[in-house]
Amino acid sequence: MTSLAQLRRTALSLPDTAERSTDSGTKAFTVRDKRFASMGKDDYVQLHLPTADADEVLAAHPTAERLTRGATPIGVRLPIGDINGQQLNHWVRRAWLAHAPKRLAAQAQAAETAAAGEVGDLPRAIGSPATRALANVGITTLAQVAELSEAELLAMHGVGPKAVRLLGEALSATGQRPKG
Repeated sequence: MTSLAQLRRTALSLPDTAERSTDSGTKAFTVRDKRFASMGKDDYVQLHLPTADADEVLAAHPTAERLTRGATPIGVRLPIGDINGQQLNHWVRRAWLAHAPKRLAAQAQAAETAAAGEVGDLPRAIGSPATRALANVGITTLAQVAELSEAELLAMHGVGPKAVRLLGEALSATGQRPKG
C-alpha cells in the first residue's frame, strides 16, 4: 500500500526538495519554497499539477478531486491508498517539474537519459540507475562524489552499496577519498 513514507522518499529524492510540517500536521514538500506535493492527517495526497496532468489523474482515479485555490485549478487531491507507488512516483515528479526552476528541471530531465560511462568521469561500472541518480542532483565528477559521505550517497534512490563501493574504489584510484 502506498504511504507517506513512499511520498516522502520520492519527493526528497528530487533536487532541492524540502519537507515542512504545518501546524495542522500536513507534511508539505517544496522546491525552492514552492509547494508541489503534500499530505494531511486525512491520508489524502495533494499534487500541484498543470491542468493537463491533473486531468489525466482525474480520468485515471475515480476518487481523485480537482484541487483549487479559489476558482483557480492547481492540481489534484486523492486518497494515498488509491494510487500505486509507481503512479505516485510519476505524478510527484511531474508536480516537481512543474514547480522547479527551469534550469533545475532541465538538469533533472537530462539526467533521465544519463547512461553509465557517459557522464563526466563517473565509472561505467556503477550502472545507469546510480549514474542517473547522481546526475539528477548535478553530480557528474568523482571530485563531486568525494564531497559526499557514504550515507548521503546511499540516501539517493538508485545508488546502492555496490555503486558506493565502486565509487570508493574509483576515488582511491585517483588519490581521492570520500567524505568521512
